[in-house]
Amino acid sequence: MTEELPLPALIESLLFVADEPVSVGQLATVLEVPPTRVEEALKDLEQQLSRRGLRLQRLGERVQLVTMPEAAPYVERLLGLGERRRLSQAALETLAIVAYRQPISRPEIEAIRGVNCDSVLRTLLAAGLIEEAGRAPTPGRPILYATTFAFLQHFGLSRLADLPPLNGPEGSPR
Repeated sequence: MTEELPLPALIESLLFVADEPVSVGQLATVLEVPPTRVEEALKDLEQQLSRRGLRLQRLGERVQLVTMPEAAPYVERLLGLGERRRLSQAALETLAIVAYRQPISRPEIEAIRGVNCDSVLRTLLAAGLIEEAGRAPTPGRPILYATTFAFLQHFGLSRLADLPPLNGPEGSPR
């Protein structure tokens, strides 16, 4: 009989085989432990991974195992991936608005940018950098947009809290 693996190692194994982000609750259910123990083990695992080529990426309650952004050129070369798609200035502006104000509707984005954003939003949706995150409780119930795990990966972030702080008159809206 083998010794039982430590909780961080079990979580690492589960995240390694998962084909999509996994919620803390789902990990707790599978491992038959309270979510607080999963959170503690995730912190431990994150510390262990800081010295290796992988890291944890979080978006809300979901977590996944990803390669370090510094390894991206080598991973892309190994997998035969071409250059990353470059985002236009309009796409970057819109993406920044979504990242810092999410969830946010198209009319709100357009009020900030002062121009129509339909095409840019379609581009960002197609690139998988943003996703529909529900409907606003306002008249017309416009679609709300939020960033995705692909957004975090594209910009080498572990979580939204890693976004640089806003230094403007309004400060950070988050």
